[in-house]
Amino acid sequence: PLDVAEEPKSTQYSGEIHPSGKFIVLTDGLGKHTTVELSEPLDEEISGVIEVVGRVTNQATIMCASFVQFREDKSAFDLELYNEALKIIQEFHEYFPFGTGMNT
Repeated sequence: PLDVAEEPKSTQYSGEIHPSGKFIVLTDGLGKHTTVELSEPLDEEISGVIEVVGRVTNQATIMCASFVQFREDKSAFDLELYNEALKIIQEFHEYFPFGTGMNT
């Protein structure tokens, strides 16, 4: 389960897909790298904004449970509005039990 005590964060990254398709290496505007490990290799191109849900591992990578691609060619993505939604989810986490394993 995700630790709801930690505030969800969204950061703008650019990235590249490892040739194996099992990893995405993301780089933020300050040059810091984050590796996202996928459960299955990617079989298609990804672009635009990507939301990754997962856990931070002992190796400081993110083990991806799922991801959602918000393609810019389909509709514009409002990152500011998305960040506000994350704040609301954090504040009222009892109504948004992501990753808690709760049955609804």
